[in-house]
Amino acid sequence: MTKSDTIAAIATSMTNSGIGIIRISGEEAFFIADQIFQPKNPEKKLSEQNTYTIHYGNIMDGEEILDEVIVLLMRGPHSYTAEDTVEIDCHGGVFVMKKILELVIRKGARPAEPGEFTKRAFLNGRIDLSQAEAVIDIIQAKNNYALKSSVRQLKGSVLKKIRRMREKILYEIAFIESALDDPEHISLEGYPHMLQKKVEDLKEEAEGLLINADQGRILREGIRTVIVGKPNAGKSSLLNTLVGDSRAIVTDIAGTTRDILEEQIQLGGLSLNIVDTAGIRYTEDVVERIGVDRAKESLRNADLILYVVDSSTDLDENDEQIISMLKDQNAIILLNKIDLPPVTEADMVQKRLQKPIARISAKEETGIDEFTGILEEMFLSGRISFNDEVYLTSIRHKAAMQEAAKSLERVLESISAGMPEDFFSIDLMDAYESLGNILGESVGEDLVNEIFSKFCTGK
Repeated sequence: MTKSDTIAAIATSMTNSGIGIIRISGEEAFFIADQIFQPKNPEKKLSEQNTYTIHYGNIMDGEEILDEVIVLLMRGPHSYTAEDTVEIDCHGGVFVMKKILELVIRKGARPAEPGEFTKRAFLNGRIDLSQAEAVIDIIQAKNNYALKSSVRQLKGSVLKKIRRMREKILYEIAFIESALDDPEHISLEGYPHMLQKKVEDLKEEAEGLLINADQGRILREGIRTVIVGKPNAGKSSLLNTLVGDSRAIVTDIAGTTRDILEEQIQLGGLSLNIVDTAGIRYTEDVVERIGVDRAKESLRNADLILYVVDSSTDLDENDEQIISMLKDQNAIILLNKIDLPPVTEADMVQKRLQKPIARISAKEETGIDEFTGILEEMFLSGRISFNDEVYLTSIRHKAAMQEAAKSLERVLESISAGMPEDFFSIDLMDAYESLGNILGESVGEDLVNEIFSKFCTGK
């Protein structure tokens, strides 16, 4: 455990609420608490009490009572930071929380920096860097699946996976070095062939994690969803229905939507970063044409496309243009305006585009449950699966894993070229260190500071 000064911060939101928490961590945490806490039953000082105990009393500034509180004691290393930690649960007024924090600082603590409590947990070896990053992911989780993935990462899912891969690599490095140092007793005959199979397996693991990294991004950031359709198909009405508010202007005039509108919604436990675009059609209007071009660009970057079809009109050349753009995309067809006499039926659309279809009326707000069911089926048990696999949710993790995969590929190239065994060792060590970057075992101080600067102060 590192030797460090004592830090303090308000760990709850800076707004009036039912309860507020002031967190103190460091060597002087109990000493400071002794100076300001007056228990209702003063049998022992706080510093003489057992760990994991709760005590009721008052916070005193000299003879003045600042608040009636409950104090929680956690002795290191069995605390969040692995240091002696005190948490003061007071009433949740902003003024009283600030008064108590100011008192704690006057008695010897210093204000904590953003993320410093979690940073100390990392530096003291209680968690690795991937687990520390999972903490902020939990705080920022936007849906059940993001939360589940972040909790699993906090419990060590990424740590265990990466650690196993590193152990396998380290074993091979050690074997090669031992054989090179003692060739009389350790033979490398036939070893390249055996190593090739092991490295291929490791590379396959790395590539599997990289494939899941895109799904991890969806877990963390939400599904990039674009609503597309010809003018007056009901795209803006659909957006308003999903958002539950009149965010987009809806008229009977074709080309009303000319720019991109973005909203985030929760549907079926999933987060959708949803974009309403201009109706795709040929137009002489310069401004509308820019909107159409932006709509087409949005399609190329989407995780999911909602193709809105006006069931009260015939499919036309605009629909045919859209259909041709969606052949290789994740898409759901929404047959809209089913409250009107039908002209275009579901089978007529699906003959042209083999995608899941739901019959809806954005105006009457019907069929949304059917659409939600298709969405859940597609993303929970279809092409994207939020099961118990390990997901890399960080761009940093993905970059490190890509470097590891490249190093493993170089090992395979060296084996194929019949290179000496010490070449294998060099690239294996590169892969080992790249994987170590994910866990924080070989990262610089600047990167650590950058990661924890994204945390709130009390975390």
